[in-house]
Amino acid sequence: MTQAEAPKTIAIIGGHGQIALRTTALLSAAGHRVLGVIRNPDHAADVERAGGEAVLADIEQATAEQLAAAIGAADALLFAAGAGPGSGPARKETVDHQGALTTMGAAKALSAAVVQISYIGVANTPPASVGDDFLAYQGAKYAADLALAASTLDWVIVRPGTLTDEPGTGRVTVGELERGPVSRDNVAEVLAQVLVRPELSGSSFDLLDGETPVSDAVNALAK
Repeated sequence: MTQAEAPKTIAIIGGHGQIALRTTALLSAAGHRVLGVIRNPDHAADVERAGGEAVLADIEQATAEQLAAAIGAADALLFAAGAGPGSGPARKETVDHQGALTTMGAAKALSAAVVQISYIGVANTPPASVGDDFLAYQGAKYAADLALAASTLDWVIVRPGTLTDEPGTGRVTVGELERGPVSRDNVAEVLAQVLVRPELSGSSFDLLDGETPVSDAVNALAK
């Protein structure tokens, strides 16, 4: 099924992020309705400029039921939220782990799928030398991935490599990969296709810049 065949409603949790805004623009241009879930009303204009509709909800405070009510209806939820650098271990837990669990609960209430952004190597315990913040981040992301994979939801986990701001090439490599770079543009293009492909449920893959056209790489995931 192509994007054009069945317009969908996609809610992006963490809708003001760099990848989120890129994904919003791609989905909107393809005719889908995009709800950008944000906690700061000052970010609404950026979401709307990308073609989305701003939805105010704080995943650190809202229950799953409250998040579902704020969204209203959706075919899929993209968990793109993150506490971000310098936020400290406590917020890594409340955003990257507990926020993901809240998103899963909202998806269940809405009968929606979940696509979750993780990172390459999330299952590998990093050395203590990386510091407490990254250790907390790794633990939170891995716990979120395990919870989603064990859920009864339709789900996809996307694990990008090192994110760059290089212009997107529209060509990627997916699978079980070693670390490497991937542009935010390319990540957004993959997400925009994965989010409207329900037959990809149960897929979990690493993502890097590569030589395969995005549409071919995504199609291969369904085989």
